[in-house]
Order: sequence, then C-alpha cells, then structure tokens
Amino acid sequence: MGRLDGKVAIVSGGARGQGAAEVKLFAQEGAKVVFGDVLDDEGMQVEAQVRELGGDVTYLHLDVRSEDDWAKALQTAEEKYGKLNVLVNNAGLSFGPIAIEDTTVEDWDYVMDVNLKGVFLGTKTAIPAMRRAGGGSIVNISSTAGLVGVGRIIAYPAAKGGVRLFTKATAVQHAKDGIRCNSVHPGAVDTPFFGDPEGAPERRDRSRSSVPLGRMAEAIDIAQGVLFLASDESSYMTGSEVVIDGGFTAQ
Repeated sequence: MGRLDGKVAIVSGGARGQGAAEVKLFAQEGAKVVFGDVLDDEGMQVEAQVRELGGDVTYLHLDVRSEDDWAKALQTAEEKYGKLNVLVNNAGLSFGPIAIEDTTVEDWDYVMDVNLKGVFLGTKTAIPAMRRAGGGSIVNISSTAGLVGVGRIIAYPAAKGGVRLFTKATAVQHAKDGIRCNSVHPGAVDTPFFGDPEGAPERRDRSRSSVPLGRMAEAIDIAQGVLFLASDESSYMTGSEVVIDGGFTAQ
C-alpha cells in the first residue's frame, strides 16, 4: 500500500530538483501524476525515468503564469486519470542579490508572476476539480524567506510571504469543501535552483555554516514533507506551515 494510492496529483516545476523529487516520490507512493515545467527536455527525461520504474506520470509544458497552460494540465489530469486530489504549487524562481533601489519593475513583476501569481492560478484552477472529487490537498511551496527577513534580495521574500498568507486564506475559505491547503518552507536546498554561476560554492559554504544541522537540505528532504501534507496522514492540518530548514529559523 502506497501513501498516495488512488490519488491523482498535479505538480508544477517538476522537471528538476525539488519538483522532480516530488514527482518521483509521489509515483513511488501510488499516485498518478501530471507534472509540468517550462524545461521540456528535462521534464520528458523525468517522465521516462519514472515510467521505466513503473510509475504512471504524464509530463506537459506548464508556464505557471498562463491560465491556458493550467487549464490544459487540469484537463489532462481529469481526462486521463479521472479526477484531481492533490496540487503541489512547486514552481518558483529568484535572482540576485539585488537591492531595492536596483530592482527594476520588470524584475519585480517577473518574480511575482511566477512565485505568487502562479500559485494563485494553480489554486484557482484546481479548486473546482477538487470540489468535484469530494475534497483534496493543496501544498504551496514557500520558503524560510517567507518567514524571516532576507536582506540580500527583495522580490523573492515578498512573493514567498504572499504565498504563506494566500495559503491561510485558501485554507479558511475552502475548508467547507474538504480542501486543505498548507505551505512548506524549505531552507537552503542543494538543487539547480541554487545556481551554477561563479560564486555558487561560496554560497553553499555560507548556507551550510548557517544551519544548525550543518548541511543543506537534499531535494528528498523537502519532498518527504510535501508527501505528508498530500497524504491523508495530515487530514487535520490546514492553513499550517511546515518548516524544513535544519533549524535555521530556530536561531
């Protein structure tokens, strides 16, 4: 028995890193998964890997800023698998460090569109389908930057703080529909999101040294928390924050 047997999920940003770990873990635990990204070649590779191991997953192009792309993802889930039980709003991005005075309106809007508007559009699309399915679980990936101040960047923590409060509002508004909504707040995760340009090793060293457990998270560390919130094991949790940061915010 898998922890997600009989459930159908949509995962955004699933082509690599944390999102790919979530897709693979969900499939291992019995879910049928529709996942999307803008990195189509990498997404197709993840789809092939999971199918080779016996998982039932479907990749499609998903720009989370696009209502049409979200509609296609939902249509795929309901037509191919019959319903939607779980949504993981995982897609996100950042760049910096950029001071407030150096942040352009275009940069601000881009970060907000992917990290916050994308969560709104995914949630808006999923709610009617989850209502048809008799309820469901929405898991929004925020960040420790959505809980505490991050002085080096500005748009990203603003967006992730928005995700935190959007999650709570969604939880309250749709509890009557049997739809739960919780947020996950990872600390530094050793994935491609952390970046490959010059200076990344130094950033990794700084991140490790700032964490009481002495290491950055692996993608699977976050995926395990997401799995718990997606499963019925968390049936009495909604509007909650799950912090997975090695103790970073505790200090």
